[in-house]
Amino acid sequence: MQHDGTIADSPKSHRRGKHTKAKIALSTALAAAVAGGVLVYANASATTAVPALATGDTRTVGEPHTPTTVCRTVTAALATASRTFTAAQEAAAPDTARIQQALNACKQSGSAQVSVVLAASGTRTAFLTGPLTVPQGVVLLLDSPVTLYGSLKASDYQISSKPTCGTVGSSNGGCKPLVAVSGANAGVEGVRAANGTQGRIDGRGDLTLNGRSTTWWGLATQAKNDGGSQNNPRMIQAVKSDNFTLYDIDLVNAPNFHVSYQNGTGFTAWGVRIKTPASARNTDGIDPSGATNVTIADSFVMAGDDGIAIKGGSTASKNITVKNNHFYGTHGISIGSETASGVSNVLVTGNTVTGTDANGTASGSSVGLRIKSSGATGGPVSRITYLNTCVTKVKQPLVFDTHYASGSGSTPVFTDVVVNGVRATSTVSGGKSVVAGFDSGHPVGLSLLNVSLDRASVSAEYAKVGLYNSALKPSGTGVATSTLGGSGTVPTCAFPAYPAL
Repeated sequence: MQHDGTIADSPKSHRRGKHTKAKIALSTALAAAVAGGVLVYANASATTAVPALATGDTRTVGEPHTPTTVCRTVTAALATASRTFTAAQEAAAPDTARIQQALNACKQSGSAQVSVVLAASGTRTAFLTGPLTVPQGVVLLLDSPVTLYGSLKASDYQISSKPTCGTVGSSNGGCKPLVAVSGANAGVEGVRAANGTQGRIDGRGDLTLNGRSTTWWGLATQAKNDGGSQNNPRMIQAVKSDNFTLYDIDLVNAPNFHVSYQNGTGFTAWGVRIKTPASARNTDGIDPSGATNVTIADSFVMAGDDGIAIKGGSTASKNITVKNNHFYGTHGISIGSETASGVSNVLVTGNTVTGTDANGTASGSSVGLRIKSSGATGGPVSRITYLNTCVTKVKQPLVFDTHYASGSGSTPVFTDVVVNGVRATSTVSGGKSVVAGFDSGHPVGLSLLNVSLDRASVSAEYAKVGLYNSALKPSGTGVATSTLGGSGTVPTCAFPAYPAL
């Protein structure tokens, strides 16, 4: 890591290839803070102390590796140049049963882990499947030229006694995910080739549903326009799956959320490339909820909603690290809106956020860094640290909003939030940041250091804000500011293009 306050756009060595990313370097003082979790300032005359920094994931997390033991290999029997298949194949996905049989046969106990490999056979590189379940100790491993395509037959995903999958109704929850993960020590991974290709899952959210005249994304748009709820399947959903790993996998065109990780301990996402247009509604990138010890690293996320949304609804989320990732056309790196059970000790460091996707389409709600909650879903959000973030082409560089939605019954409280090192460029005309505490008894507790925004407008109320070298200076009803002693510099930024898939 460099310590000169610049961004080095240099490739990082990677097993079976290279991931190219912009590395945001830290000043010497700030680098020490990341390593030790304590920020020490030389200016003894500071009137306000900076809260202790978040340390994130308590595990020592390095780049994952695929299992050494192959339990089963399933060979592709399909080929496609158009992402579609014959009418008979679309009506009855031919690979569901044989992939699921292999997964079931390989279920492990204890800490053992094996892989089920989806392998190419010459020019046959495609699998077409309905919902799958990955059991304990099994990694679903896709070879580098392989694509697993999700069924376009909505009834394949139907959950009994729930709203009809593939429709817009008064409620959602009618669809199984394409890939459900059940049990510990499981994973969904790809093999990365020297030319940069890696295993892929394609949810085909943009293609016409079987026997219908709309797409998954069309249903989401209809729900927005009509005020209903779309019943679309998530791509990957892991529930109570401790030590779950996503590695070197491409996730594209999801019908709904790409990855939902719920109520588990130990989740690593590394080398993940998510690519879905900014216009595809409710296609969140990676959402940890009720999660402990999470690392999301070295990944590229392009999606039509939050790039990351850390939630603490029925169960608290804590000890989370988000580092060295790049976001395109998303709604930003988010916490919330569900925070009733709490979110704490989150370290977000060395990321870039671009408000347009790889096609140049602007996000409908482009934000850089965001904590969002409300009286309906609120709770304590504490010890959140953002270090060296680069933001461009967004409407709202920084948002800390306790009034994200209407409702009452719980109180959102944001405390010990530290932003050290952020630069925003090419902010959308009229754009502004938001710092909004709940009321005079529950102000946002925020420290802003080394903040450079090309548009420093801010809407603020009920906040206690410490400032050092910050272009953003909130003022308004119930806003009190103080001076922080500090060091370090604003990062110099570069924004890598989304890599070719």
